[in-house]
Amino acid sequence: MEHIPCFFICIGIFLLSIQGVLAQTISGKLTQSANKTILLQGFNGLNNYIISSNTMNASGNFSLSYLPNDYGVGALQIEGEKPFIVLLTGEDIQLTGNSLNEPNTIHISKGKENQSFERYAQEQPKREQALSAWGYLENVYTLDSFFAKQTKPIAAIQQEEERLNKEEKQFLASLPEKSYVHWFLPMRKLVSSVSVVAQYRTKEIPATIAAFRALDYTDPRLYKSGLFKDAIDNHFWLLENCGKPLDSVFIEMKISIDAMMSNLIKDEKKLNEVTDYLFDLLERHSLFQASEYLALKVLNDVSCTLNNDLAKQLETYRAMKKGNIAPDIMFNIADKKLPQKLSDLNNKYTVVVFGAGWCHKCTEEVPAIAKNYTKWKSQGVEVVFVSLDEDKISFEKFTKDFPFLSICDYKKWEGENVKNYYVFGTPTIFLLDNKREILLRPNSVQQMDTWVDWYLVQGNMAKPK
Repeated sequence: MEHIPCFFICIGIFLLSIQGVLAQTISGKLTQSANKTILLQGFNGLNNYIISSNTMNASGNFSLSYLPNDYGVGALQIEGEKPFIVLLTGEDIQLTGNSLNEPNTIHISKGKENQSFERYAQEQPKREQALSAWGYLENVYTLDSFFAKQTKPIAAIQQEEERLNKEEKQFLASLPEKSYVHWFLPMRKLVSSVSVVAQYRTKEIPATIAAFRALDYTDPRLYKSGLFKDAIDNHFWLLENCGKPLDSVFIEMKISIDAMMSNLIKDEKKLNEVTDYLFDLLERHSLFQASEYLALKVLNDVSCTLNNDLAKQLETYRAMKKGNIAPDIMFNIADKKLPQKLSDLNNKYTVVVFGAGWCHKCTEEVPAIAKNYTKWKSQGVEVVFVSLDEDKISFEKFTKDFPFLSICDYKKWEGENVKNYYVFGTPTIFLLDNKREILLRPNSVQQMDTWVDWYLVQGNMAKPK
């Protein structure tokens, strides 16, 4: 056995002892979860990670540890049970209960910030439920002329609303100002109350949107809170469902994007993380004006370095936005009697589709185009399929039954057409007019088919004969 110098042994013992001093513990007993594995999960922005794990003994006792860099929010997890939130603020935590599936049985006997969190979590839902009920009654009494003259009930309702709000404010004010729980509770309320605000307390919508816009996504407290993703999701969900016309919604989204970017431009890592997620969110919800604005905002106004995949994704919007002229596409067809390039086509409109047989979504979407092709063709819409397949057998197997033109250079992402059109994912669809001007970037065959029905089929039916 190789001899290890005493100096290194001493250093190792010292480091382990320092770690032991810095580490905090979460211990407890869950009587109905005996012999199960319990995990402590932490959060980094959109991602989570395992901090610690242990197997409970036959009585349900457990002990877990966490370090200062785990500061924020943690989730206790047992397979088959609901997660239980704890605040990792540098304090030891002790809890007892039946199981994580029965949070009402769990009592926190040690850890001041977690005890405050426990009390708020028990009391605040009751206040929120009462506020929603009083808000409903207030609308009935103030908006309905039958009740509007009843000033005493209206005053009593408003007085009770003020009392409930004052009670919450007093509780929050009693918490140490620099404690994590003092910051976390209002943040958690903001994120979790969005649907209630949108449905039952609409007068709070402007203030709620303003609160979202005031968030700093570079704040480590938010980054470690487990609410990072929910804050983005719920912010833009509320904008989308605030009751305003779509044009006004896009204006509001642009204001929110500007507010988010004001701090993110100082943090390259978080800028990439938020932009990548938000861009995908807006695309999935077909909010293309907002996703285009985000893309151009980041490309034109931000000096941070973007990761390659995100940069290509955003560049599509700058190079291939509506109104731009799409590059010509060479077909390389041996039969010279057939069109040799995109600009040779004589139809009014052309749908250019990038996809491949190895793309799962393409195997659903592209055959759906084939089913609609006869109708589209009758309305002056041609289709050109540009394949990213890598060999002739795969290409021909996938495209053999398609009634429209299909081409492939077998270069996958390195093909000239793929690069010219800034394609970063499949399927990607463009609708062009006869001058190759980009009219639309459909996110699905259904959207494209709706465009044909609305603008072409219905339009032709409306024309005088």
